[in-house]
Amino acid sequence: MIEQKLQEFKVGGLNVHVLPSKTYKTNTLLLHARSPLTKDTVTYRALLPYVLQSGTKEYPSRQEFRKALDDLYGATLNVDVSKKGEYHMMTFKMEVANEKFLADDRPLLERGLDLFSSVILSPNVSDNAFDSSVVEGEKRTLRQKITSVYDDKMRYANMRLTEEMCEDEPFGIFVNGQEEDVTKITDVSLYEYYQEALKSDQLDLYIVGDVEVSVMEQLVKKYFQGIEEGSRNNTIEAQQKQIDQPREIIEEQDVQQGKLHMGYRTNTTYEHEDYFALQLFNGIFGGFSHSKLFINVREKASLAYYAASRVESHKGLLIVMSGIESNKFEKATTIIKEQMDQMKQGNFTDEDLEQTKAVLKNQLLETMDVPRGFIELEYHNELTSNKRYVAKWITEIDKVTKDDVVRVANKVQLDTVYFLKGKEEAANE
Repeated sequence: MIEQKLQEFKVGGLNVHVLPSKTYKTNTLLLHARSPLTKDTVTYRALLPYVLQSGTKEYPSRQEFRKALDDLYGATLNVDVSKKGEYHMMTFKMEVANEKFLADDRPLLERGLDLFSSVILSPNVSDNAFDSSVVEGEKRTLRQKITSVYDDKMRYANMRLTEEMCEDEPFGIFVNGQEEDVTKITDVSLYEYYQEALKSDQLDLYIVGDVEVSVMEQLVKKYFQGIEEGSRNNTIEAQQKQIDQPREIIEEQDVQQGKLHMGYRTNTTYEHEDYFALQLFNGIFGGFSHSKLFINVREKASLAYYAASRVESHKGLLIVMSGIESNKFEKATTIIKEQMDQMKQGNFTDEDLEQTKAVLKNQLLETMDVPRGFIELEYHNELTSNKRYVAKWITEIDKVTKDDVVRVANKVQLDTVYFLKGKEEAANE
């Protein structure tokens, strides 16, 4: 377990969160840059982190930058883009060895923080533009990412369900942007967007490891002093939608295995007191291997190659995913709906609830054992006004009763059923 609480302070426009901990063998630096999801900016944001990690002012080429990482005893840098609720996130993560375990007494973490800050604040720029060859190379890679979703039919079905279910909401925007928008981005326009994002994004820097808070405060002030206070994006509420009648979308492609994805509105988010009851509901319904979906849809009825559910905590969605033969659509949807009805009626045992609590708590402890996992759990608190400290999560899970789970289940509404079926099988029906 974590032995200390997160310590927080501000440096200009940067929110800093420090966890002094001897639990982890490395020191982790992670920066989340958050902005509302919009069609106008999503493709820029999907491209920008990958351009930034390709070189800095001091180390302009990939080779020079990778050598600088190697010189820090093999430090690693990774970037990513993701969606959380109605937000689009750019994430930068560096892991540096704990200098206390090394014979070299040079300030390794400080050098790491210097290099990490330069990725974000001192990119390889000339004449108010990024390096055009780097931008063009990353644009090619981004196009491949966008088109590759069509080859992974599970991801494709999930994308299509989200697009249909949230067509008039920011959450319906694809995380990697649009292929046609990639072409429009230039080395100049991307640099202009970078400057805008640096001024307006909500920026949260996490430092986790064997560190002292006072020392970290001095170092962050030294290396991140270029971030102005400015006007930062505030927390936005997840949009709620009234469901009159569930929609059914059926597409045909040349696929061997049909993909049945069902989207529900939970009407419960991280903000709500019922959040932990929702997590237990999902665990019993479809989140774990002892769940109703796994046992009844996959094992007993043999209707699906896989059947599971997951929750989007900040948007208030529950997504059911299953892979089925195309002629099993009616049977599979019926039995999935039956499992939901069983949950609403409270037809699960105290043993089911206790087993799910045990699995959820074990999953939570495993997540906290990894710095990135701990940071992601804590970061929930930056997306809502309802702060919950991770150390208390297990107590909150234990408090949940069967009545709490049933109450949460009865708030869940089916919104959209999306089915990707095989053409050949469709023709034989």
